Amino acid sequence: MDSDTTARLLITCPDRPGIVAAVSGFFYSHGSNITALDQHSTDPLGGDFFMRLEFQTPYLDLSKPALEKAFEEVVASRFHMNWRISYASQIKRVAILVSKYDHALMELLWRWKQSQLRCEIGMVISNHPDLQEAVESFGIPYHHVAVRAESKEEDERRILELLEGKADLIVLARYMQILTPQFIARYPNVIINIHHSFLPAFAGADPYRQAYERGVKLIGATAHYVTEELDAGPIIEQDVARVSHRHSVHDLKEIGRDLERKVLARAVQWHLEDRTIIYGNKTIVFAP
Repeated sequence: MDSDTTARLLITCPDRPGIVAAVSGFFYSHGSNITALDQHSTDPLGGDFFMRLEFQTPYLDLSKPALEKAFEEVVASRFHMNWRISYASQIKRVAILVSKYDHALMELLWRWKQSQLRCEIGMVISNHPDLQEAVESFGIPYHHVAVRAESKEEDERRILELLEGKADLIVLARYMQILTPQFIARYPNVIINIHHSFLPAFAGADPYRQAYERGVKLIGATAHYVTEELDAGPIIEQDVARVSHRHSVHDLKEIGRDLERKVLARAVQWHLEDRTIIYGNKTIVFAP
C-alpha cells in the first residue's frame, strides 16, 4: 500500500446507531477503499463514539476540498461530529526541544533516519550548546537559545520566532524548562512531553529520587500532551520496569532512560499517524 495515497479520518460524536454505516457508505459512494477502521464507545446508550478510519484516495470522484465539504453536509452534520481528515502525503513538520540529556532525542533522530517516523524534523532547539554536533550530523539545524530566569519571556519569544509556521508538532525530549501558558496557548494539543515517572506519581522535579525515597518496586515513563498544569496533560503512552531495594538512584535513572526513549518514540509515532484523540483530560489511542 502506497502511504502517499492514504488519508485518515478521526471522529468524535455522540453514540447512536448508523454511524459506521453512514461513514463507510459515504466513502464507498465516492470511490474510496477503506483499508483500516477502529472504533470505541464509552457507552452504547448515550455515550461518546470515537472512530479512526484509513481510506485510499487514488480513485476518489471528488477533489479533497469537495470531499470534505460533502462529508460535512451529508454525514458529519447529521451525527453532530467533531472530525478531521489528514493526508499522509502532507508530511507533518516536527521541532524538538531538548536540554542536555540526549537519549530521547537521539532515539527520535535514529528512528527518523531509518524512516520509522514519517515526518520532517525541521529543527532542534536547546537551551544548551552541548548537542549541536550530534544533531547536525543528521543534517538537522540546531538552534541554541539560552533560557534565563531574568529574560524567560524574551527567550521564549525567540523560540516562538524560530517555530513560526514551521512546526505541526513540538516534542520536548527532556527539555528541562517549564513552558509559559502563553507558549502553550500558541500550540494547543500539539506539544508532547516525556516525563521520567509513571504519572500521576512523582510529578515535578527529580522523580527518580522521589521514587527511590518511597522504595517503589516499579518505575515508569509517561508521554503526554502539554497543558498549563505541570505534568497533568492527557497521557498518550506509558511503560514500566520492575526495580528493587538493590537499585540506587543512579540505577533507576539508567533503567528509566530506556523507558523514556521507547515511550516518547511511540507517542510521537502515534501522533504522526493520527492515532490519538483528546477526550477531556484523557486520550483515545488507536495503537496499531
